[in-house]
Amino acid sequence: MVQKSPTELLTEMYNNAMSLVRSKDKITLDLKPKEKELLNVVLQYSEQAKAVLTVLITSFVYKTLNPDQDIRNHQASIEGGYSGRTFDSKYITPFMKSCKFPAMSDSGWLTRALEQKVPYDKHYSGAINPKELKPVFIALLDNVQKGSDCKKYLSFIFQGLIIKRNKQAIDLAKPTTLAINTILDLLDRHFNGSYIAEGASRLPVLAIYAAYQCLINEAKRFESKELLPIESHTSSDKSSGRIGDIDLIDEKKRAFEAVEVKYGIQINLGLVQDAYTKFQTTPVDRYYILSTASPDKEELKKIDAEIQRIKNVHGCQLIVNGIMPTLKYYLRLLENTFEFIDNYVNLLEADNALKFEHKERWNKLISEMK
Repeated sequence: MVQKSPTELLTEMYNNAMSLVRSKDKITLDLKPKEKELLNVVLQYSEQAKAVLTVLITSFVYKTLNPDQDIRNHQASIEGGYSGRTFDSKYITPFMKSCKFPAMSDSGWLTRALEQKVPYDKHYSGAINPKELKPVFIALLDNVQKGSDCKKYLSFIFQGLIIKRNKQAIDLAKPTTLAINTILDLLDRHFNGSYIAEGASRLPVLAIYAAYQCLINEAKRFESKELLPIESHTSSDKSSGRIGDIDLIDEKKRAFEAVEVKYGIQINLGLVQDAYTKFQTTPVDRYYILSTASPDKEELKKIDAEIQRIKNVHGCQLIVNGIMPTLKYYLRLLENTFEFIDNYVNLLEADNALKFEHKERWNKLISEMK
């Protein structure tokens, strides 16, 4: 069996941790209560004591790849030792930086508290601060030497760091004077990024809502109408009384227009019929079902027939379309597309369903623009 490289192992562990965290924002792992207590102290001081965090991750990764190594012997100059600093500088710190985890500039070993040429055991004299962190540091390394699962320790730390990172604010770019085609390309790539965390299905909803925030002030159709606040990702239409992901009401507080957004789901006859059950008792004038996926051509015939039936029975104009064509049409109606970008970015920053990677990708896409 071919052994994984440090980079492969780190990537695998990170992706697994992301999958475990997903939308729960909770560490999921079978460890003893005492082990969790120790690891939680490391997470508590992850920003304040980056060097300790880095040395522990380095030690756990090295031990996973080299089971016979006593990772307490952290320098090659120590009998039976290895160069923790070299391993850290080459693999661990670059990985930590790439994940936006707390990271040292070069290595965790560039601190007096951790660079002493003696093993990390109960006799270690380094002045690790805060003081309560030192026995935790020594205990975790001792546990590993006695057979504790390094991968579980790594997973716990990575999950904790991901959760902490997801709660951090991130300044998002707001480019000005972008052409409509450029905006559409940005949005398409933002919607369809390779995300591990849940939440990407929220992005098209925010984009359509951002467009309505502009249109409500510009389009004559929406004079005296009100765009209702966007609801949380987990709100149910039944409990909220809303009929779509996006809802507009008239001056008498009655349903006027609504939009239901589907992510990666083909619109079929069943979805159209389900939508009708939501609005059939309201006086809504238009109801949009928009998707990032194109409908099946044969299904379109059934959909068109049902749309005509609903029009005859209810009077509502039900419109089935793609997300991108709809956004293209809406953007062409706006006097200033920067207002749309401003709205979209503000929604990205505020929406609790989105994770760090969704926001980071937006900035990355902007930085790569030519």
